[in-house]
Amino acid sequence: MVNVKICGLTTLEDARAALAAGADLLGFIFYAKSARAVDGDTVRAIVRAVRADVAAARRTAPNQVSSLPLFTPAPRLPRMVGVFVNAPLADVRHALEFCRLDYAQLHGDEPVDDLFALGGRAYKAIRPAATARALSDAALYSAQVRHRGPHLLVDAYDPAAYGGTGTRGDWALAARVAGETRRMLLAGGLTAANVADAVRTVRPWGVDVSSGVESSPGHKDHDAIRRFIANARAA
Repeated sequence: MVNVKICGLTTLEDARAALAAGADLLGFIFYAKSARAVDGDTVRAIVRAVRADVAAARRTAPNQVSSLPLFTPAPRLPRMVGVFVNAPLADVRHALEFCRLDYAQLHGDEPVDDLFALGGRAYKAIRPAATARALSDAALYSAQVRHRGPHLLVDAYDPAAYGGTGTRGDWALAARVAGETRRMLLAGGLTAANVADAVRTVRPWGVDVSSGVESSPGHKDHDAIRRFIANARAA
């Protein structure tokens, strides 16, 4: 079954909608230039509340959990991901601990040494323009990852923007990378309308969506989240 990451979350309401829909990973952007940027205090509060929701749903009959829709069975706890762009390692480490994040997604021009320095709690996002470079970068970065989360994210190529553009990626290129890389996340222009085709074409470990399930930048469309996850899983 394909894994689904709902990224660019900025509110507890949206995080709860992603949880209720069955998301496997929740993503929070620690990049000030992003329209979906959030601060550590906000992320810490959201993560704490989501963890509490899941714990309550596991302890209590679903119809007694007022903050969440009904769950049958009790929900699994999503893995929490902070997205960073060329951030100092000290800042990434602080966010991981302060917000109780599971992983850091390095979405800028970070060197491979940063993955090693973060002690198995990070993975790299790449925005390749050509297949040969994609395969070499994938081999370089994924070799440093040993955890059970994503090992690599392949986003749409853009020479200037660090993701979040809504531009569809090169699925043929991504399929080549997925064939060589365990636990690859596919990102770039995914929506509820095209995610099933993307999963069938690329065969990734997981898919990542942000703008494709929004009503406006930083504000999620809860129906779109539900349809996205259902269509991804049905592929």
